[in-house]
Amino acid sequence: MSIRILIADDHHVVRQGLRMFLSLDAEFEVVGEAADGAEAVRLARELKPDVVLMDLIMPVMDGIAAIQTIRNELPEVEVIALTSVLEDASVIGAIRAGAMGYLLKDAQADELCRVVKAVACGQVQLTPQAVTRLMKEVQTASAPLSREALSAREADVLCLLAQGKSNKAIAASLHIGETTVKTHVSSVLAKLGMASRTQAAIYAVQSGLVPRDCLKPSSATPTA
Repeated sequence: MSIRILIADDHHVVRQGLRMFLSLDAEFEVVGEAADGAEAVRLARELKPDVVLMDLIMPVMDGIAAIQTIRNELPEVEVIALTSVLEDASVIGAIRAGAMGYLLKDAQADELCRVVKAVACGQVQLTPQAVTRLMKEVQTASAPLSREALSAREADVLCLLAQGKSNKAIAASLHIGETTVKTHVSSVLAKLGMASRTQAAIYAVQSGLVPRDCLKPSSATPTA
């Protein structure tokens, strides 16, 4: 089954270029294009793509507002911020809004393909530069939560979440239902005071809440 993609960018040439490139991969199907954030939201509701490639600076409704609206209304739709902007406010805003990926437009073609496929599977994908900026926000949070504050199951879920695992993969690993995983993730986010699983994963590793030996070398969430 192909990965259905919606492209949102206010520059026609960018949308056209992305469509042409993505069409070369048999695993991708571009189902729509949006020229502004409001149109991206409307098309996401209508088309229900698997992944939205979202520019952040757009007319009518900016990308961050569009990401938040899409993630609130359509949590099954994953969003990648694909932008030329690399500022603290943009990175933090996009991740808080629910973006699962943050990629710069100067990324190599194979990197874009890899990120889209990983995010479609529910894995967090951030550029090293985005992680650096996000860590500034994470480090200003309150004192690290004690591991004992989490239940044993929540600790297991957080460990797998920090590996970049999707809810479906976590459920399979722990032999529990996906709905139960979602409940545990929500509880963990509330206890950590984090707005997204991306923030929680990075914070958990950097603060020592999740032991580094639980991480696999191929973890989708950078640990430095």
